[in-house]
Amino acid sequence: MDPRKYNIYFHTHTISGIIIAALLYVIFFAGSFSFFKDDIAAWQKGRSEVGQRFDPPYNHLLDSLSQHYNLRGRNFNFYLLRQGQGTYVDMTASQDTTISKPKLKPKKEGGRRRKGRGGDDDAAYFRYHFADKKAGDYSDSYDMAEFLYRLHFLAQLNQVGINIGTPFGYLVAGIVAFLFLFALITGLLLHWDKIKSNFFLFRPMSKWKTVWTDMHTALGVIGFPFQLVFAVTGVVLIVNYVLLAPFANLLYNGDSDKLYESLQYNKTIKVDYTYKPMNGTFDMDAFVGKWQKEWKDAQISRIYIRNYMDESMQVSLEAKPNAETNFAGSGFATVNIASGKVLEQKSPNTDGNYIDGVKSLVYHLHFGDFGGKPLRIVFFLLGLMGCAVIISGIMIWLVARDKVATELRKRRFNFWASNFFLAACLSMLPVTAFTFIMVKMLNHVDQAVIYRTYFYSWLVLGIYLMVLRSLPRMNRHTLILSTVLCLGVPIANGISTGLWIWNTWQQGAFDIFFIDALFIVLAGSCAYAFTRVNAEAKTFKVLSLRKAPEKVLKATVVRE
Repeated sequence: MDPRKYNIYFHTHTISGIIIAALLYVIFFAGSFSFFKDDIAAWQKGRSEVGQRFDPPYNHLLDSLSQHYNLRGRNFNFYLLRQGQGTYVDMTASQDTTISKPKLKPKKEGGRRRKGRGGDDDAAYFRYHFADKKAGDYSDSYDMAEFLYRLHFLAQLNQVGINIGTPFGYLVAGIVAFLFLFALITGLLLHWDKIKSNFFLFRPMSKWKTVWTDMHTALGVIGFPFQLVFAVTGVVLIVNYVLLAPFANLLYNGDSDKLYESLQYNKTIKVDYTYKPMNGTFDMDAFVGKWQKEWKDAQISRIYIRNYMDESMQVSLEAKPNAETNFAGSGFATVNIASGKVLEQKSPNTDGNYIDGVKSLVYHLHFGDFGGKPLRIVFFLLGLMGCAVIISGIMIWLVARDKVATELRKRRFNFWASNFFLAACLSMLPVTAFTFIMVKMLNHVDQAVIYRTYFYSWLVLGIYLMVLRSLPRMNRHTLILSTVLCLGVPIANGISTGLWIWNTWQQGAFDIFFIDALFIVLAGSCAYAFTRVNAEAKTFKVLSLRKAPEKVLKATVVRE
């Protein structure tokens, strides 16, 4: 390869990689666990969702709401959860001005308004669980599955309070995904000439720089297709508003809402209110059940009700086909309830179009929901492989610059930068296991509790590991903590709920069983790694706090 091109690829790959290292590790680590989002939710609730088909009690929900609100003329949006175990409900104020409360002026202070309220205290937004017929607001219904899922695109950073016209966390995640795409492409070009000869090359008994380089190259090349897919789909999903903005200006005169509606992201349903009560009653359970039977091998994902119990009342449904039977597609239907007339209809199974194909390809490849549990396990392992690539990349960067001839200030900076990155990354597994234990042992768990438990313990452990100023000690302490805490996850579940791993296996609660088994496997892997590291890890040079007489760094060797 031409030396100039090699230098361009090398520096582009190194700089882009080191800038995003810690955040990319967080995205990969949290995203790997997010493949088991439904299993984690069932584990925390102590209620298995495997093989259970809920008949959603919409009538019961509406009857319950009618005891606290006058529902006539209201609009409802139901955002159904996967597996159909629950839904988010967004209820607006009534369109009937004779019964609706006056809208309050939105406050200028106090942070963001809750989704769905729109500054109106007569509206409501909550989560409803069908199995126990209980409702709770978003914070009370928050669990570890939601936390890890949102952490993998840095949604928690949205609450930092930085106002730049777009959610701060999403913007950071989009930038990381974009730089990751650069790092992947330049890394492949960098190793292209030797990709065949070095594909299976791994020399674990050589010097540390060689070990880390071989690991970084081998795992990076093997996992390249997976990582490329996630980089591209991540960019599309996170920063699609940036990619689509020019098309909105060119084709829709700047009206982005029309563009998103054309791309089937949004659905605008405007119905004029007539102030005429609808004759008869509305059986929502029967209505939804009829369409669910109509759309076999598909799942209803959203339900929209407009002008409830008015003569103009309309109900719209959106559905997605099961990935196992139909990889691409989407469906919808809109019905005038008073007349029973179907105003529009599109089958999710037979009426797929080009937009459905592109969107389904992006979503299914990113979420890995088209091959069942085996595929999600493969994606999980590939995600952890990406974490190993990031760690090895940091170590290559440090070892390559740990030369006696390098200036003292540069060596100190390199060491502390790597020390910070590794402390932040390696502490994630024990912190995650610790939070899993706490959500089982605490009496009340909500969003604030999970935030405090995870982020405070992450901060404390990260500072402790940095203070050690020794990468071998940091590694050993992390591994032993991970072993103990991961093993404590199924123990905490058994003590708090009685759902020991052998009980969940016998009961067929395989989602709960899987999470306990996963942490047992992680504990065993960490224990094995600890024994190998403790027996075979080579010493690593740690920065001296004073200069040597020759005005170069004196390296002291710390033997553990």
